[in-house]
Amino acid sequence: MLVVMDRQSTAAQVDSVVRRIEALGFRAHPIPGELRVAIGITGNAGPLDPGEFEALPGVLQAIPVTRPYKLVSREVKSEDTTIEVGGHVIGGGTFTVIAGPCAVESESQCLQAARAVQAAGAQLLRGGAWKPRTSPYSFQGLGEEGLRILDVARRETGLPVVTEALDEESMDLAEKYADVIQIGARNMQNFSLLRRAGRASRPVFLKRGMAATLEELLMAAEYIVAEGNYRVMVCERGVRSFGSHARNTLDLSVVPAVREQSHLPVFVDPSHGTGRRDKVGPLARATLAVGADGLMVEVHPDPMQARSDGPQALLPEQFLDLMTLLRAMAPLLDRRMEPAPSRAERR
Repeated sequence: MLVVMDRQSTAAQVDSVVRRIEALGFRAHPIPGELRVAIGITGNAGPLDPGEFEALPGVLQAIPVTRPYKLVSREVKSEDTTIEVGGHVIGGGTFTVIAGPCAVESESQCLQAARAVQAAGAQLLRGGAWKPRTSPYSFQGLGEEGLRILDVARRETGLPVVTEALDEESMDLAEKYADVIQIGARNMQNFSLLRRAGRASRPVFLKRGMAATLEELLMAAEYIVAEGNYRVMVCERGVRSFGSHARNTLDLSVVPAVREQSHLPVFVDPSHGTGRRDKVGPLARATLAVGADGLMVEVHPDPMQARSDGPQALLPEQFLDLMTLLRAMAPLLDRRMEPAPSRAERR
């Protein structure tokens, strides 16, 4: 249920409604809006009586929520959620680019990639300290040493860091070092990890599972938000299909579907979505055109020597060309992109 407060309601009246919800054994989720505050209710096993709340001072109405994902739905919050990370605003008409290597391999490799994506105008740096791989014999990442290297790259370039957590132990470390914590496709329905992410002090970047439906993706996001972390972004990264032309099938149709159903920012990862460098650029441009809030792209200074996913990583000059094209396209699509840093601003 959603309790909608009157425009003239006071903070004390909002607090009174919250206390009433909690006294009934439920959980209250105050959601500030442009015009009024709404309060989502979770924890109820069945329908609630709207009259229980509509009689309280300051309440305009109580509305049943029909979606199984309550707090991330447009029924609860009609305005787009915006998330601030390191001085950058994600969502709300701004197109944000996250770029960097699939895995942190060394300080030299990570710094080269970070300098290149910062110079091209990316807003956030991605890099994996832990890598969940199909084979146990493949490179698994540098662990905490990789996080320390990402911290060095952040301090040199000023780029906030996005990195993946695989379990509660790595979540603790990622929360210490990263600006945004990624939950990867293989962990989209790791419910204990989702709940831990919901208690984290960092925004969460949640990737769609390899065979997950739209509803399953939004329900996974609901697990995080229900624990109290409202700073969640979701990401389409390709689903399994029968095609051999790409590693996965990038489902761009899910972007407008997410935006219709949910207020959360939605990103697209065409690197993992295709597994092929030559397809990243066209699908990155399509990502902007289809209405996504941002893009995650892999960039490596020497993809032929990459220890993880080299065939899908862009070279720095290819990424620079892509960013130039995206900036030219953005105004035509009524989207905003931060300008590329000037020579003096490059670190």
